[in-house]
Amino acid sequence: MKKIKNFVLAFATVCLTAGLASCEKEKEVEKIVEKPVEVIKEVEVPVEVPQDNNWSRYQSIVTADVLSQKKHDKAILLVAFGSTWQQAFNAFDATIDAYKAAFTDYDVFLSYSSAICINRAAAGENEADGAEIRNYYAPPFWLNAFADKEVQYGEIVVQSLQVIPGEEYTRVINYIKDFANNANGDLDDDYLANVTLKLGVPLLQSKENDVPLVAKELNALYSEKVKEGVVAFMGHGNPDSYDTYKANVRYTQLEEALQKYSKYYYVGTVDMMDNFKTNVYARMQKNGIKSGKVFCHPLMSIDGDHGHNDMAGDDDENWDGMKFTPNEEGEVEDTSWKMYFHHLGYECNDDTMIELGLLELPTIRQVWMNHTQDAINGEPLDYYHSKNPE
Repeated sequence: MKKIKNFVLAFATVCLTAGLASCEKEKEVEKIVEKPVEVIKEVEVPVEVPQDNNWSRYQSIVTADVLSQKKHDKAILLVAFGSTWQQAFNAFDATIDAYKAAFTDYDVFLSYSSAICINRAAAGENEADGAEIRNYYAPPFWLNAFADKEVQYGEIVVQSLQVIPGEEYTRVINYIKDFANNANGDLDDDYLANVTLKLGVPLLQSKENDVPLVAKELNALYSEKVKEGVVAFMGHGNPDSYDTYKANVRYTQLEEALQKYSKYYYVGTVDMMDNFKTNVYARMQKNGIKSGKVFCHPLMSIDGDHGHNDMAGDDDENWDGMKFTPNEEGEVEDTSWKMYFHHLGYECNDDTMIELGLLELPTIRQVWMNHTQDAINGEPLDYYHSKNPE
C-alpha cells in the first residue's frame, strides 16, 4: 500500500505523457474546467491502476492495429498536433500514403499530440460539416506498441509534422526521451537498449537550409497570385512565454526570404507577439500597399480551426462600423483575417481565401519527407539530450 499522493503523481505522469493539450491553445486548457479541483486528503489506497481503464483499452487498440499492419522491421511515426476537420483528415491520409510510397521498407503510422483533438475527433466535433468520426491516439501509445514483445521494431523514426521547432516540437522530443528511458518502467529494457531511434525535424528547422527552400517552393506555387495582390500566410506562433528555442523568428525569416521574390508576400501569426494581422497590416502600409487584393493562406500543416475560423471566418465583432479596437498586445480579437482586411478597404473575401494546409502542397510536404530521409541517413538519436535547433 502507498499513499494517494504517489497514485496521483503516477496518474499525472500518465496524463501528461498521453499528450494532454488543447486543440488550438494548450495554454488555455484550464478554461474548460468549470469547477476548481478539490484537495483530496491523504489516505491509504492501492497503487495498482485498474486494467479496465481507458489507458489500457487505448493501448490494446493501438497495439492490435500495429500488429495487423506490421510488414517490416522498421516504422515511421508521424506526429501531428491534430485537427477535427475532414480536410485535415484527408491531408493526413494523403501524407501517410506519400510516406508509404517513398519509404517502402517502413510501416507508417500517424498520431495526434493533442488529447482534446483526439477526443473531439472521436466525438465527431465537425460531423455536421461533413467530417467523419476518427480515432487518433497519442504518440506514447504508438511507441509502446512498437515495443510490444510481438512487434519490437528494430528501427523507429519519429517525424515531427510541426512547422517551427517550438513548443509542440519540444513535446515530440520528450515523448521519445520518455520512451527510450522507460519512464513508466513497463517496457523491455533489453529491447530499448538495442532499438535504433531517429527523429525527423520540423519544416522550418534550419534558417540556412529550410527557410530559403520553403520560400522558393511557396513562390513557385504563388508567383502568379502575388502579381494580383498580397499573399499573406497565417502561421500559429507561440506566445513569448512559450517561444521554445526562440522559434518564432522562423516566421520573420520566412517573410524576409519571400520578399526577395516580391514585397507582396507577408507572414503573420495568430499567437506571436508583434506579428499579428495588425502588424502585417502595418508592414503593408509601410511598403505602400494600401489597397488591392489580399490572399490569405494557412502556414500550418493542415487547414483546421485556425484556417477555417481565425483566417477565413466571418467573425468581425470587433468592428464597430468605423474602426477596430486592438487589445493590450496590439491584436484585434474576435475578427478573422478576412474580415479585418476587408473592413480596412482591401479586396479580401471568400474568393481570396486559399484554404490549403501545407501538407496538401506536395512540394512543401516533400521538405518534411527530406527531413525524414536525413534522419534515416544520420546517426541514431542521442535521446539523453534534446535535439535543439541551432
